[in-house]
Amino acid sequence: MTDSAPERRRLATALARNGDLISPWLRAAVEAVPREVFLRPGVFLDEGGLWKPVTAAGAEPTEWLRTAYGRDTLTTQLDGHLTADQTAEPVAGVPTSSSTTPATVVWMIENLDLEPGHRVLEIGTGTGYSSALMCHGLGAENVTTVEVDPEVAERADTALETLGFSAWTVTGDGLLGYPRNAPYDRVIATCAVHRIPHTWVLQTKPGGTILATVGSWPYGTGLAKVIVDDDGNAEGRIVGRSSFMQARSQAVVPVAGDLSARTAYVDSERKTKAPPTLLDDWMPAFLAQLAAPGAHLVRAVRRDGTGLLYLFDPDRESFAEFTAQDGRWTVRQGGPVPLWDRIEGALVAWQAAGHPEITSVRLRITQASHHYWIEGTPTLNWEHVLA
Repeated sequence: MTDSAPERRRLATALARNGDLISPWLRAAVEAVPREVFLRPGVFLDEGGLWKPVTAAGAEPTEWLRTAYGRDTLTTQLDGHLTADQTAEPVAGVPTSSSTTPATVVWMIENLDLEPGHRVLEIGTGTGYSSALMCHGLGAENVTTVEVDPEVAERADTALETLGFSAWTVTGDGLLGYPRNAPYDRVIATCAVHRIPHTWVLQTKPGGTILATVGSWPYGTGLAKVIVDDDGNAEGRIVGRSSFMQARSQAVVPVAGDLSARTAYVDSERKTKAPPTLLDDWMPAFLAQLAAPGAHLVRAVRRDGTGLLYLFDPDRESFAEFTAQDGRWTVRQGGPVPLWDRIEGALVAWQAAGHPEITSVRLRITQASHHYWIEGTPTLNWEHVLA
C-alpha cells in the first residue's frame, strides 16, 4: 500500500495557506487521518454528464491518492444504492452521498470552536472522514455521528474502526438527533436542512453551538451558526455560503407533469420590478427561500427551444411564470400565495440596502418559529411560524 503521509502533509499545508485550517490540533488530525480509507470502495468522477467510477482496487496507487487528496467533493453513491465497484463504465445518476471537499470539512470544524472534552453530535456521517478528524482531536468516545443510510453508515463505521476510532456510529434519522448521548457541546450537520430542528437545540447544552446549512435549493444556502441559551432557544447568524445534499427526508421532489396545466389559472399578470434572473445568484436565491419558503425555481424548454422560468410551491398550490420580451419580464401568478410578490419585495429591498452579503443575515430559533433578519433593514425580516 502506498504511503499517503506526504499527500496528507501537502493537503494540510495547502489548507493552512488558504486560511481554512488554523488550529494546530486540527492540522495534526489532517496530517494523521488517511482520507483514502474513507473513500472505499471508490468514487464517481463527473465526466461529461456521466459518472466515471474510480476504485481503490482498479486505479493505480498514485492516481488513487491524487483523486483522494484533490480539492473537489467526491461522489461516493448514486441513486441511493450504486457504488463505484458495481459498475465498470460511466453511468448516469443522481449523487446521494459524497465526501465533501477537505477545505469545507476543516472550515466547518474550525467554526465549531472545539475544545478538549467537548462532546459532539454529527448529523450525516457520510464517509466518516470528518468524524475521524474530530475523533483524532477529541477522542472517539466524545463523537456521536448519525447516518440515515444503513449501507453508508456501515462503510463509515468500518473505516473508522480500521483506524481505531470507536465513535458512536448510529443509523437513523439525524433530524431527531440522538438523545441517548445528549446533551452535546456542539452539533454539526453535513447535510442541508430546511430549518434547524428544535430537537437539536434541546439536545445541546446552554452555551453550546449548532452549525448547519439551511435552505432547500441546490444553491443559495447558508451555513448557520447559532448559540443555545438557557431557555431552549438559539440565536446566531449565517457565517458563509455552504452547499450540501439535502437531508434524505427533506429531499425536494421535482415538479413533474404538464407545466402548462399547472399554470393555467392565473390570478394576476404584470411587469416585474426586478428580473427573475437575479435568482441565479447566491444571495438573491437565499433571500427567495426566506421570503417564500417552499418555493422552488424550475427551468423548462418549449418544443421550439425557448426557455421557460417558473416558481412553484406545490404544497401551497401556487406558481409564478416568467416570460421575457424586449428585455422586459412579465410575471403571471396563481394560487393563494403570491410567490413573486414576496420574493420581489425582498430583492428590491436588498438592492436598496446596498446588496448586503449573506453573512449579514441573523436568525433566532424558538420552539414556535424561526426568525431571520438583516439589521438596519426593517423590510428584510421574516418570521417562519412552525405548524
